[in-house]
Amino acid sequence: MRRIFLFFLIVTAFSCAEDEIVRFKVREIGGISPSGPVMLNIEGLKAYGLRLEERHSLIKKENGTTITVPYKTDQEGRLWFVQNGGKASYYFSDTADSSQPESTVTYEKEDGNLQLAIDDRSLLTYRYGMTYPPQGVDSIFRKSGYVHPVITPGGDTLTRIQPSDHYHHYGIWGPWTHTQIRGQQVDFWNLGDGKGTVLFKKFISTTSGSVFGSFTAAQEHIDFISKKEPQVALNENLRVTLFDLNRKDRYMFDYSTTFRSPLENGILFEAYRYGGGIGMRFTERWKADNCSVLTSEGKDRLTADGTNARWCVVTGESSDRQGTNGVLFLSHPNNRMHPEPMRVWPIDANGGRGDMFFEFCPIRHEEWMIAPENDYVLNYRMVVFEGRLSAEEAETYWQAFAYPPDIEIIKK
Repeated sequence: MRRIFLFFLIVTAFSCAEDEIVRFKVREIGGISPSGPVMLNIEGLKAYGLRLEERHSLIKKENGTTITVPYKTDQEGRLWFVQNGGKASYYFSDTADSSQPESTVTYEKEDGNLQLAIDDRSLLTYRYGMTYPPQGVDSIFRKSGYVHPVITPGGDTLTRIQPSDHYHHYGIWGPWTHTQIRGQQVDFWNLGDGKGTVLFKKFISTTSGSVFGSFTAAQEHIDFISKKEPQVALNENLRVTLFDLNRKDRYMFDYSTTFRSPLENGILFEAYRYGGGIGMRFTERWKADNCSVLTSEGKDRLTADGTNARWCVVTGESSDRQGTNGVLFLSHPNNRMHPEPMRVWPIDANGGRGDMFFEFCPIRHEEWMIAPENDYVLNYRMVVFEGRLSAEEAETYWQAFAYPPDIEIIKK
């Protein structure tokens, strides 16, 4: 009987080894296992016998237990999964993948809104339909092509549109402010000036999946004044990708903009404290006494404005006044002027209320000449969280964004 049992163990172990195609681990960053999306080069793994067209299972092994990890391939043929720290190893099994979960990150278009959701909880909305200002306000403030609302995992809305002090503020958006076209100053930010605007044109792509969902939208920056007829001064492709971190208290999304000018002489972005990058007008709940700022350089709400940073955490009181939530903003090192200049409203802004506005602003200190028909790219990542997010966590998130973690093949 003992021999039969021993034979069974040997066969089982051999079968498990046969099932395992390639084992790897994610390299640590500064001694810390990164949390967030991990990208694998599928071509590089084919040498180990991996053929994703056969739909293998991805298995995580940690502390003696194994679980199936969802993964997704993108349009470029790269494979993505999410790691939440820990000392884990992974392997692909050649067993047919019958345990891949249903899509958890989904999108839905309705009434001019594209909503990205995790497990049917809408967390982020892109407004592609036209939004008009409140009754009695000049229709010149109408707008499409912006992100609102951004909702925390606990259900709080963090963005705001059309506040009475700035009707041109629209959630998360990034128009350029002081620009020059043919000697004329064109402003795409301050809609009330009637010089320019940014509007949605069409969707280029949409996707959903067990790890992320995303959309790419074409937007046009329209110049109203430098010619007799309105003209497109910039063509922009905005890609937003929402990642499911498999946490109840956090999620992550990337905000990537690629733009070019079709104008014969291009366009000059003048140096100014507002413009481009990524700006966010926060909820009206957050004021001077219940909202804080911390940057990668140790600056706070009083000292951050006009300084440069790799990352910035904005934290405020939750709607039930029982806790806090907020957003971590990450700037990619390939962005212009990185570490990137910021606009952070003073604590006595808006008549002393101390309303919260944040922006990474790559033209704050130096002008930027946009040559005709050249592509320019800005990449940002945001982590929306409940509770608090420490400086150490923020730095780890930034390191993983700036220098995506690679993998180490573990020999059997």
